Amino acid sequence: MSNVNQHISQLREDFMKGELSETTLHKTPDLQFEHWMKNAIDSKANEFMAFNLCTVSKDHKPASRIVYLREFGSNQFYFYTNYNSRKAIDISGNKNVSLTFFWPELERQIRIEGTIEFAEKEKSDTYFNQRPIESKIGAWSSPQSEPITDRNTLEKLVQETTEKFKDKNIERPKFWGGYRIAANYYEFWQGRKSRLHDRIAFTLETNHWKIERLAP
Repeated sequence: MSNVNQHISQLREDFMKGELSETTLHKTPDLQFEHWMKNAIDSKANEFMAFNLCTVSKDHKPASRIVYLREFGSNQFYFYTNYNSRKAIDISGNKNVSLTFFWPELERQIRIEGTIEFAEKEKSDTYFNQRPIESKIGAWSSPQSEPITDRNTLEKLVQETTEKFKDKNIERPKFWGGYRIAANYYEFWQGRKSRLHDRIAFTLETNHWKIERLAP
């Protein structure tokens, strides 16, 4: 372990792949996000739609996990999950969340903060209906975040659900669906040489976005 720690402590890398300037910055964060997301897609960044979702429970304990962005626009971000999961329990007691996108191929990071609500039922139905059958079965089968005895327990639940819906239309379960995050803060981070990174923040104040450069 000491060799691993020594290796980590000695790692050094300069960031040289870009810059973030106020002169080229979009004036609203949703357009800047869309621009950077398109760059990530065009550059074939690995898991470009994945983000770290941080929730905080009602007793102030944070928890993070990676989820997939499924839709965005007008400073709103959508993802889908089990409404009985740990993240959902946290959300029920605290509507403040944060998102982090990280694209090492571009040496870029975006941090977003906002408040979260259930997505429209129609959106959840539409998204669920376009999922593969196996994913629909999985959503019905898994008691997400609850302890289970072993892998065989999960596989047995999947088998039972498969039999239940054999030759039937699989509708979205009431305990599964989408969330919509309304952003009120963004920070766009571009890695730069000598750790003098570019950081530009957008903060929503009385329906207007205040733009500030932050020290690295």
